[in-house]
Amino acid sequence: MDRQEMIDRVRAEMPEKRWLHTEGVMATAIVLAERYGEDPQRAELAAILHDVAKFWPVDRQAAIIRDNALSSDVLDYDKELWHALAGAWVAQREYGVTDPEVLDAINYHTSGRRGMTKLEKVVWLADYIEPGRNFPGVDDIRALAEQSLDRAVLAGLDGTIGVLIARGKRIYPLTVEARNGLIEELSGKS
Repeated sequence: MDRQEMIDRVRAEMPEKRWLHTEGVMATAIVLAERYGEDPQRAELAAILHDVAKFWPVDRQAAIIRDNALSSDVLDYDKELWHALAGAWVAQREYGVTDPEVLDAINYHTSGRRGMTKLEKVVWLADYIEPGRNFPGVDDIRALAEQSLDRAVLAGLDGTIGVLIARGKRIYPLTVEARNGLIEELSGKS
């Protein structure tokens, strides 16, 4: 499937507002990939598909996770996480994506994980700071992203965890592990 066909199919899966978000993630992922030495085409591919299952009914997302032996523990956490796992499965099965790093970037774009690859960090951060995002602190993280991919992702994880705590929500363990792993990586670089 060529790029334009993929874009057309993905766009049909979501409301226009979410497509505008996806375009912002695509553009941001390319910039971050170029800045930090990752392949911009792979970053864009993951960005195109990162929310492909976002607007599917949650029972459909859950069925994909359950029926395909994906990380079913995620079903015990916020439904906002589910589309990432379902989306990676769909990217492979319906869109023909075979690159495991691209699939992982889609899979972990909501939760993060310990030992994230550069591509995973690029896509995670692009989703967090794309131009359509408007929340307290996002401009600071955008500025940080010009200096350090790891520090910007860490700041984003801190923000996400802070919001979840403020809302009284449970935090998915992979997100905590992603944060702890980045702290360890950064302290090892000092």
